[in-house]
Amino acid sequence: MYMALVSTGVFLNSHAAEIDSSTEAFLEIPRPAEFHVEITERDGPVFANSNGKTLYKWPLHKLRNGYSGEPPGTPMCYDEVVTVTAGFMSPYPPGIKLPEPEERLSCTELWPPVLAKDNAEEIGKWTVVERRDGSKQWAYDEQPLYTSVRDHFAGDVIGGSTKRYGGDSPAYRVPIGPPSQLPPGFAVRTTTVGRMLTSDKNESIYEFEGDTAAIINCIDACLNNWRPVVAPALARAQGEWDLLERSPGVRQWVYRGKPLYTHILDTKSWSQQGSDVPGWTNVFTQQAPSFPQSFTVQSSIAGDVLADVNGRTIYVYRCGEDSIDQLACDHPEDTQIYRLAMCGAGNPAKCLQHWPYLIAGANETSVNRSWRIITIDPKTGRLTSNEGEDSLRVWSYRDRPVYLFGGDSRPGDVNGGGTGEWRGQRNGLKAFWLRDDFMNGIL
Repeated sequence: MYMALVSTGVFLNSHAAEIDSSTEAFLEIPRPAEFHVEITERDGPVFANSNGKTLYKWPLHKLRNGYSGEPPGTPMCYDEVVTVTAGFMSPYPPGIKLPEPEERLSCTELWPPVLAKDNAEEIGKWTVVERRDGSKQWAYDEQPLYTSVRDHFAGDVIGGSTKRYGGDSPAYRVPIGPPSQLPPGFAVRTTTVGRMLTSDKNESIYEFEGDTAAIINCIDACLNNWRPVVAPALARAQGEWDLLERSPGVRQWVYRGKPLYTHILDTKSWSQQGSDVPGWTNVFTQQAPSFPQSFTVQSSIAGDVLADVNGRTIYVYRCGEDSIDQLACDHPEDTQIYRLAMCGAGNPAKCLQHWPYLIAGANETSVNRSWRIITIDPKTGRLTSNEGEDSLRVWSYRDRPVYLFGGDSRPGDVNGGGTGEWRGQRNGLKAFWLRDDFMNGIL
């Protein structure tokens, strides 16, 4: 129905600038000289220290039995090794012993604080807070800042994510970054497939393949389902953003040469349902990194999922401890006790049967920062440098292995989705959904 409108397009004046559409533009704001901006694959621009290490905050997060994270201006991450649960997640009480106490690391061993010099000068949102030992720590927007030992290269964001998480999840660490270069009324959300443009009311923004910066083809009947994103009277074109006049006095926003719309049938915040209509797509300020060529996309009863070459759904493991410092336990360098208990009652052989790793092909190589091949000892679940008979070359997403489910028999099966504690939020596995509006997004 929409393609029929192309031949009756309306020609409009435009002065769209030449742009780089591969990464997200950001606003330069005042910052201390020791920090700079790194462009990351999935989380867009982030602040980093002089070594390129991403800066993270640990925002306060409401759990079932209290709050975890840090109140503004108050560091809570210290060098004590926590050995018992905090009781934040009912029905578990506080005081239960945590696993492998002799191997446990403190919060600061995993999350080194970003210390400030005694003569550090505050600027803009960058302030200095005092730790209880008297040392000074940088804060941004009043949140104390840390780096992650999981990040090894400039632009890594392995320690945390700007992607939203639910109330049953632990208090994740979140990378900080400069504001996106957006006109008032717009926002950017991190999703599984990229940095998605929305309105500040969480409405998804779309573009039509038949439009250009000078020609609009969504007219007449098309406007029954699609609303142009109208610019206010004082709006001005700048950078990647332009304006076109649809009718006298009515100007529509244009981003990277495409007029913008919302979909009247979207019912959820930052939905992607409008992209199901031929010719229409969500708008992204930055696309997510490509997954390996051998992977496929399969339709399931709940939407599109990422799958292996045979169509079997790919799953990611999530784990966060019910400790006062809310440390993650989903990385191969973390304790494997939680994962082994969940997938095979503590038996590694049963885990390999029920939740096998996704083995990388002999000729496959790592694709990017997000999708890498790592070597795992299947008996321990830990990283190993040994590539002999007792190790496995497996695919990982953000340095965490990905899995298949033994109970999936046909392409598109998602029988393992939400396995584990609190529907896989606290300790379990979730399918790799390619549509965040199914409310099943992953880290």
